[in-house]
Amino acid sequence: MHEYSGQHRILVAVDCIIFGFDGANVKLLLVKRDLAPELGKWSLMGGFIAPSESPEDAATRVLEERTGLKNVYMDQFMVFGKPDRDPVERTLSVAYFALIDIHQYEEQLTGEFSPEWFPLDNMPEMIFDHADMVKIALKELRYKAALHPILFQLLPGKFTVPQLQSLYEGVYQTEFDDRNFSRKLLSTGLLVKLDEKDKQSSKKGAFYYKLDQSHYRENFEKFLNLVPNPDKFF
Repeated sequence: MHEYSGQHRILVAVDCIIFGFDGANVKLLLVKRDLAPELGKWSLMGGFIAPSESPEDAATRVLEERTGLKNVYMDQFMVFGKPDRDPVERTLSVAYFALIDIHQYEEQLTGEFSPEWFPLDNMPEMIFDHADMVKIALKELRYKAALHPILFQLLPGKFTVPQLQSLYEGVYQTEFDDRNFSRKLLSTGLLVKLDEKDKQSSKKGAFYYKLDQSHYRENFEKFLNLVPNPDKFF
């Protein structure tokens, strides 16, 4: 077996940033770290890549082992590699962010590593550079959501326009004009209006919609920008 002489070996890990939506608020899923140092402190879902695994396979495995979640949409967005990011050994981390509907996956969550959802505006202190990872993942999510309808991954099969607006406001941490948001959203041609209404939020109720899957891919690259002045968020 050939080796590259004179080279130092570096560990490679994966970390998963899980964003969820509960119908009203955007949240981040964290677990309790089970290794020293920083034992018991809040952490992203992380683990080392096995010799036989691709980064994608490792991210899928780590997410399921730490939380019980599987079949989750994930997107690789950056490699974190500052020499001192891990105090134990030099470690690179391939980072992914995931988008889920909290209610759809809540029965999958296992309690072994004490997974807990935290609002984006009230996150606890995290180990190592994980807070930086979340900040950059959120920036990447905002960029992609300003161009493509990827936030629909966070919604249930049927949803209201106010719910979708709450989702966008949670991701961008700002408020949108109700009328402009609704008008721009409906003009995308991505929604199918249902006869059913959500009567819990108001007496009048809001109609439910569903995503038109037949036009989702067709309009993926043509998604009308719902976010005014998106550059200020990047």
